[in-house]
Amino acid sequence: MRELIKATGMVLSVSSVGDYDKRLVILTKERGKVTAFARGAKRTGSLLRAASRPFAFGVFTLSETRDAYNLYGADIENYFDGLERDVECTCIASYFAEFADYYGREGIEGGETLLLLYQSFRALLKPSLPNRLVRRIFELRIMVINGEYTEKPPLPAGDSASYAWEFVVFSPIEKLYTFILTEDAFEEFEACVEKNKNRYIDRKFHSLEILRVML
Repeated sequence: MRELIKATGMVLSVSSVGDYDKRLVILTKERGKVTAFARGAKRTGSLLRAASRPFAFGVFTLSETRDAYNLYGADIENYFDGLERDVECTCIASYFAEFADYYGREGIEGGETLLLLYQSFRALLKPSLPNRLVRRIFELRIMVINGEYTEKPPLPAGDSASYAWEFVVFSPIEKLYTFILTEDAFEEFEACVEKNKNRYIDRKFHSLEILRVML
């Protein structure tokens, strides 16, 4: 039996393999984005069933094979169950996971993006924070993590939107979701984030397309 390793991470996506298995994409702090097979996870009573859900966050026990990993167990700290009770929140969270998958690479430490996902999912569960603001903060900060941004807004913006931009760029991730904007300031901030995305991101995200149809 191969040596078991433990990695803190979050399940970004899940797909079925055959009648009983699941293929997971997990963003881990220690090893970046990895593919792991959960053998028998679709069987009733499987100990891997709960850990093989999208957005499950915790410590995963894995063994490394030549091309992927096998999942042996997990200590799940948070399932973010509340997201599943709101279709819009579920779709936005799936979009965040897709964005993290876009940037994720195996062997490149993923702790900062993992923390951003965790805090962003928590923010989606706060009724006092508009989902569209959470979305734009996430988009800007994940681009910042990956070096694809400008220190100043890429479009002319008023004081509030400019401050929001610089706050998201430079503040600790734990502090990101601590402000709201007026409608006018948000529209300026949103336009700046969208401009940055159009400049650097060359992919269409499936979950975002679904969200646009919903709204």
